[in-house]
Amino acid sequence: MIYKVKALKVFQQQIASLDLKTKKLISDKIDLIKENPYRNKRIFSKKYSKLFRVRFSINKKETRLIYLVIAPNIILVCLLERKKNYKDLEKYLKKLSR
Repeated sequence: MIYKVKALKVFQQQIASLDLKTKKLISDKIDLIKENPYRNKRIFSKKYSKLFRVRFSINKKETRLIYLVIAPNIILVCLLERKKNYKDLEKYLKKLSR
């Protein structure tokens, strides 16, 4: 199946402030997601069942790229710092329903 990648405005704003090396890293991760969106770890959400995360490090900070699979779309939700322990995730997911 061919998936179409879409990004929330929150994700686009987060990416805009990053350096080129980090943008390239994220772009490579997105390419892997397009090939097989189910390859990464599924995370729990109250509302969505096909929510996943990709782990990587930005400036020595553990970061997660959160995305949602609603076939044939892959929706890039946000970048979360691991130390915040997913506390902001539901806030970002509420923006999907708008």
